[in-house]
Amino acid sequence: MSRSLKVSSKHLETVKLALFRNSFPSQRALALDLGLALSTVSRFCTGKSVDYGTFVDICDKLTLEWKDIADSSNSIALSQQSKPKKTSNKPEKSSAVITTSTELASENLPFPEGVVPPNSPLYQTRNDIESICNNTIVKPASLIRIKAPTLMGKSSLMIKVLAYAQAQNYQTVYLDLNNVDRAIVTDLDKFLRWLCVMVGKQLGLENQLNDYWDLEILGSNGNCTAYFEEYLLPTINCPVVLGLDEVDRLFPYESIIEDFFGMLRSWHEKGKISTIWQNLRLILAHSTEVYISLDLNQSPFNAGVPIELLEFNINEIENLANLHQLDWKANEIEKLIEILEGHPYLIRLAIYYLKQGKVSLNSLLENAAKETSIYSNHLRRNLDIILQKPTLAKSFKQVVTSNQPIELNPIETYQLYSMGLVELQDNRVIPRCNLYRDYFSRVL
Repeated sequence: MSRSLKVSSKHLETVKLALFRNSFPSQRALALDLGLALSTVSRFCTGKSVDYGTFVDICDKLTLEWKDIADSSNSIALSQQSKPKKTSNKPEKSSAVITTSTELASENLPFPEGVVPPNSPLYQTRNDIESICNNTIVKPASLIRIKAPTLMGKSSLMIKVLAYAQAQNYQTVYLDLNNVDRAIVTDLDKFLRWLCVMVGKQLGLENQLNDYWDLEILGSNGNCTAYFEEYLLPTINCPVVLGLDEVDRLFPYESIIEDFFGMLRSWHEKGKISTIWQNLRLILAHSTEVYISLDLNQSPFNAGVPIELLEFNINEIENLANLHQLDWKANEIEKLIEILEGHPYLIRLAIYYLKQGKVSLNSLLENAAKETSIYSNHLRRNLDIILQKPTLAKSFKQVVTSNQPIELNPIETYQLYSMGLVELQDNRVIPRCNLYRDYFSRVL
């Protein structure tokens, strides 16, 4: 009996995206995490055979279901080998790969958290947003700005666009700035060195920073720009899409945001006159606008194509329910919207539990704001964050106990909006949904 497996050719892109989604900047990073040889991980990622147990371990680390991506030509291995039992006490992660709608049985549904893979039927398209992004990213020196509060689908959309770019034979880089150490994001030179190294790694290029970085002649921005212009972009010599997720992480650090975002804007402008810079396309994802003033001519937040992710509408919720084989009538969807509005995460979590048959719709909605509800962990996490800032807690209590929109100071508005707890109405805010109004008016 064969003791080796390989990734099916049709799932090689799925593997590459799983690296991004799980914050592995390169195959080397995954190999180090697993304690495997780089050559072994490289074989896995390029569709060559690896030991069965190793294949399963790598899939677990990438939150992939091994049977879904394995080459079916090795039918003996697939039919006779079962997944080895884990010795770890950690719970197994949900499958991140769902390939057909017939697999949407309750036992195969992934728990609704994190990025929705671009090839998953659970990915919910929104009007023409994906088409707009796809049509934009193929244009030279393009810039896309995705804005939405947390848990609204920013990362999923970015990964979806990166997948489209890969299908056009572009090189792609995905960086989640939430994963950067504070010691790096508070120092411009360290941060730009980190950026150059991480982009180079994901492009499969050697680190040549020492040959290009010279602070005696150029500042940090100049060195970073030269590294892209003289090394990274010419070496790749094809369109490169750089996705920077959670750029809000940088907003509190005034020492770097003006220089860094000014540099990104200059790269975008260079693409209008320079062939080499036309190959760089940028995607920025953030929760709200920068609350520190930037020069209009040096900010990337007033350039490019803005994409604002809104809540699910009735048709999108109905489509998601149908996908889960939930035969809902219009009044049932309206009941859900009355409590949750169209908040993507809250809707998906409700549909997940309803599909599992663990709760009825009426029971779910009646108990939504209680400590025993399916939303209790989500609500308590947000409560913990708010209670750490007494003035913010006091202001939010005003919001959830008022029947009228409330005007807060810009920083508090930014914080509550980026958490997804409020909706903007001009310069004022209201609770994003009645779930938040009911829960936080009780506990604050």
